[in-house]
Amino acid sequence: MYTLSEENYLKAIYRLAQQTSFKITPTAIAETLGNNPASVVDMIRKLTEKQLITYDKKKGVELSAQGLKDAVLIVRRHRLWEVFLLEKLGYHWDEIHDIAEELEHISDATLADRLDKFLGFPEYDPHGDPIPKANGKVPKPYSVTLTDLKAGDTCRVAAVRDTSSSFLQYLQKLSIGIGTEIQLLEKIPFDNSLVISISGRESTTVSQKFGENILVD
Repeated sequence: MYTLSEENYLKAIYRLAQQTSFKITPTAIAETLGNNPASVVDMIRKLTEKQLITYDKKKGVELSAQGLKDAVLIVRRHRLWEVFLLEKLGYHWDEIHDIAEELEHISDATLADRLDKFLGFPEYDPHGDPIPKANGKVPKPYSVTLTDLKAGDTCRVAAVRDTSSSFLQYLQKLSIGIGTEIQLLEKIPFDNSLVISISGRESTTVSQKFGENILVD
């Protein structure tokens, strides 16, 4: 059994490992969790003593085999709860993350598998993140962003990197969700902003940051 804080650290390290090929530093973990560096260093020591991670300054923080197994299970529970909250309880996609953050810490041995079966074994959560399977295998994550496309390309929104309420609410105002068709009309060299057409409607201009947070296929 782990504390809530320990589970949050394992999940954060897992997510950082999925998002970057660079080494994971205590500073990166602190920024992800919004914690001060001193508390991060203390938790790294605790997780190292429990053999859940390894750490040295050259390689950074890495999950051990046991740490990875536990982190994947926490992520699995979180993403399944997000599907449940959206599909079965009628929450909006900008409301579900914080609630799932609490529910993911329910560690009943069979709950995740029962929830998975009840939901019809979904592969992706409402934000497009892959849901780890019971055997630990993870469906292929989406990696191509809107900014990676060429002018004239048409794509479908597959996932969002930024799951903050403010970004998801902004997407709702633009009538963008998972599966929405977007055509990239133009890239503006001055500031790398993007001119797009959403579901065939008239064009609108969005920032480079916006495009980097939209994953497409």
